[in-house]
Amino acid sequence: MITTFSSDLPIWDPRRKVLKTRPRKAWNHFRELLKDKERTDQVFFIFEALPWRGARAAGMRYLASAKGRANVAREPYLPPILDDHEALRRMPAGSLAHAYCDFMEREGLSAQGLVDEFGKFAKGKPKFEDQFSWYLHRMRDCHDLLHILTGYGRDSLGEACVLAFTYSQQPSPGHLFIGYMAGLNMKKTIKSDAPVLRAIREGQRLGKACPRLIEQSITELLPLPLEEVRRRLNITLPQHYHHAHTVWRAKGIDPYDLMAA
Repeated sequence: MITTFSSDLPIWDPRRKVLKTRPRKAWNHFRELLKDKERTDQVFFIFEALPWRGARAAGMRYLASAKGRANVAREPYLPPILDDHEALRRMPAGSLAHAYCDFMEREGLSAQGLVDEFGKFAKGKPKFEDQFSWYLHRMRDCHDLLHILTGYGRDSLGEACVLAFTYSQQPSPGHLFIGYMAGLNMKKTIKSDAPVLRAIREGQRLGKACPRLIEQSITELLPLPLEEVRRRLNITLPQHYHHAHTVWRAKGIDPYDLMAA
C-alpha cells in the first residue's frame, strides 16, 4: 500500500476499471452486516457494489488544483497523524484534536484499525499507483472525524445518520442504501414512534451544507476549538437523532444496544 504520495505519480492509473452497480451483491453484504455491525469490511463491499459514479471526476479535479496539491504534500497519509495521540494531546484543550482522542480512546478505536478492516476487503484485489488512491483513502480515514463533528454516536442510528451525511459529501448510493435499510430494520425491530427515518434524512440534509471534509486540511482543523471547526464547516448539530434516543430511553431501550431490545 502506498502511504506517501508524490506529484510524480499519475493522478489516475489507466488500469483502473469503472465499477459496475450490483444491487444483489450489495444486498448480500448488507445481510452480513446486519448480523454484526462491527463487520466494517462488509461496508466496503457494499460501496464497491454501489459506487460513487462521480468519484473519478471529483478526485481528478481536486488533485489537479493548487489546494489539492498542497494538501497531498502536507498530509500524505492521515492514519499516523490521527493515531499519534501524544502529539494531538499537546494541542489546545477543547480542540478537535482532544475531542478526537477522547472519542477514539473511549470507543477503543484507531485510524489504523479501519485501515486493517479495509485490508480484509482489499486482499487479493489489484493495487494501483496513482494520486487518486490518496483521495480514496481520505474517504475511509475521515469517517471517525465525522462522528465527532456531527455529534452522531456509534450506535446503529448514529452510524446510519453519518452515512446519510456522508452521502451528501460523496454520493455513493451505498451510503444511502446502508443508512436507510438500517433505519427500516430499526423501525421493524423496535416498535416506537422514534423519528428514525427523519433522523437519517436530517443527516443527509446537514451533509449538504458542509463542504467536502476529505478535501479540507485536517492538520489545520485539529488544533482549532471543536465549535469553531463546526462553524467553519457549517455543521449544525442534529435534532431528530437525539429525540429518537429520548423516545427509546423512555421505553427502557438502550440506543446503543438495540439488539438487546
